[in-house]
Amino acid sequence: MTMRFIKQWYQRRVRGLISEKRSELLLWEAKGAKAAVLRVKRSAQNAEKEQARSLLTAFDQRLFEEISSRGASSWLTALPLVEHGFVLNKQQFRDGLLLRYNLPFEGIPSACACGKSNTLEHCLSCAIGGYVYLRHNNIRDLTANLLVEAGCKEVTVEPQLLPITGETFQFKSTITVNSARLDVSARSVWSDLDKVFTDIRVFNSLAPTNISQTLKNTIRRHEREKVLHYDARVVEVEKATFTPLVFSTTGVMGPRAEVFYKKLAELLAKKTGHTYNDSVRYIRLRLSFSLLKTVLISIRGFRGNKWTRFCSLTNDINLI
Repeated sequence: MTMRFIKQWYQRRVRGLISEKRSELLLWEAKGAKAAVLRVKRSAQNAEKEQARSLLTAFDQRLFEEISSRGASSWLTALPLVEHGFVLNKQQFRDGLLLRYNLPFEGIPSACACGKSNTLEHCLSCAIGGYVYLRHNNIRDLTANLLVEAGCKEVTVEPQLLPITGETFQFKSTITVNSARLDVSARSVWSDLDKVFTDIRVFNSLAPTNISQTLKNTIRRHEREKVLHYDARVVEVEKATFTPLVFSTTGVMGPRAEVFYKKLAELLAKKTGHTYNDSVRYIRLRLSFSLLKTVLISIRGFRGNKWTRFCSLTNDINLI
């Protein structure tokens, strides 16, 4: 139907048998018919997707929701640019696909060093080995580097907040210890002179406490916890703004993080001369690869006994 309209318009236009106004009307009808076909096709695809989703378990449904979210699949379509870290070795690429489709991993022990079953959910939550902190710190350092690249001023990692000298806050959950620190601070983000503080959380979306809620509600809960802890203190004492940066282990960003990194992309595009869309994709890819690599490291990382220091007084050096 669409091709027939376009063909008629072209033939009549060439022969000069229709006026300019009639030509525009036919072209508009053709575009409307094409849009209607696309709507029908999308509706059928969504119905098929929901039917397939209803056959999945609750765990697989949650995983399906995450991998279909914006930004969770960025690493699959990236060019392998070494200078930006957009590279994976063959094991990492295979593990990324296994993680994406919830398929079993080969070559990892069935039991963790802590004594629990070495499931995917446990690998992403176990504190042994320091991989949970590695995941968080990697995003923290990446965010600081992106702020520097975008031309922001006074970029500081783990800035200490000003001490409390008698101030009171509305919420009892506000952190009031004088040694409190946040993850990253910078100036010239929202405006030239104002300062912004950010605190990062990368949560295991497959943990029982998170999988019992929808992904949207889980992200909102983690953002709210950060806001209740730090927002009032930053606003009232530091006279600055606070932005919680919440991520899931599959690469889904919270809405406040989305706004923050879009603003960062705007600043980056202005400084480098690249387009805004290219800057957004660049930031998404760097975040996506950072999360993916640290998640895969936590799955295959060593969690055995700590190494023992060599002492020449107790070991015969001739046996080495």
